[in-house]
Amino acid sequence: MHNDDKVINLFSKKHSELTEEELEQINFFEKFHYVKINKDKNNKKFNADHLKKYAQKCHYIVCVMREINGEVWIYNYDVKSEELIKFIGKFNNKTNGTIIEIDKYFPEGLA
Repeated sequence: MHNDDKVINLFSKKHSELTEEELEQINFFEKFHYVKINKDKNNKKFNADHLKKYAQKCHYIVCVMREINGEVWIYNYDVKSEELIKFIGKFNNKTNGTIIEIDKYFPEGLA
């Protein structure tokens, strides 16, 4: 969908190793780095309708570690794409735990 390898490569380089062009791609928002991209890895412009349809098919497994009575438990939440931000907001406000991992998957019936 997007240029994962290119983005990861930009974030993993030291600031002093980045070229002028690479530095121009990295932006900052609320102390978070991000890379803004308007084309896919085949150099085609993104299509909003296609991206929205793709997102509707996605689900995420949010793996959360919680410590309860001296034991470590893993909770795996199935979260629809459109509910991910809402889930994280509720999680941060009401749950004592640590997000370990967020994995994207497509339920069998949607693939």
